[in-house]
Amino acid sequence: MIAVVILLDACFAAVAAIGFGAISDPPMRAFPRIALLAAVGHSLRFTLMQLAGIDIATASLCAAIVIGMGSLWLGRGIRCPMTALYIPALLPMVPGIYAYKAVFSLFMFMQSLNKAGQGVEYMNSFFLNATVSFSVIIMLAAGATLPIFIFKRRAFSLTRRRTDKNTEK
Repeated sequence: MIAVVILLDACFAAVAAIGFGAISDPPMRAFPRIALLAAVGHSLRFTLMQLAGIDIATASLCAAIVIGMGSLWLGRGIRCPMTALYIPALLPMVPGIYAYKAVFSLFMFMQSLNKAGQGVEYMNSFFLNATVSFSVIIMLAAGATLPIFIFKRRAFSLTRRRTDKNTEK
């Protein structure tokens, strides 16, 4: 049963990533790889959170590292920059519900300025949700760009064709 839930999570993430990819207009050959990266990354995060009990920020970091490494590996075959692959694949993992709750709590706080007890509750909710949103977004960015720093030479040669040393001048 859990395998079906993980597969559904992967499929929904793949569809969302294809939609996000269509906005940024990558080459058509990149779409299957974007979908694969999103499916693997999102299902890994889901699995780590549900089965291993890891928090959302740490699970997002692990998933982003996998997506970053995968974009490095998959981008080479189609001569496509890493960012064209990993940015649409990461977008389904942005914690929208936490960001929404943070903004909602801020508006509710502003409406309850005369009620001290309620205001404190809304401000606590705002800081909790904003911290989770910010932490997850930072972890996604750090994990996805980590392969660029580790494999700097390879990351920036993805869009170049291999040259034979005998033909170089």
